[in-house]
Amino acid sequence: MRSTITTRGQTVIPIEIRRRFALGPADGLEWIVEGKEIRVVPLPRDPVAAFRGQGRGQSTERLLDDRDWDRRRE
Repeated sequence: MRSTITTRGQTVIPIEIRRRFALGPADGLEWIVEGKEIRVVPLPRDPVAAFRGQGRGQSTERLLDDRDWDRRRE
């Protein structure tokens, strides 16, 4: 699937992707740059619910590591 960037820097997310990931107005997207590639990841509407049940143990350690990683990226 492809889309075009407008002169204002906007693009359209194809309907198939919006339906598959249940994306709608005001939903967040995270843009991740990895080398020469860009990944777009939908953000969960409820970050607490999204984090719950992710693995076994050491959740606090992983969360702090993720926050540290985010701070270094800024």
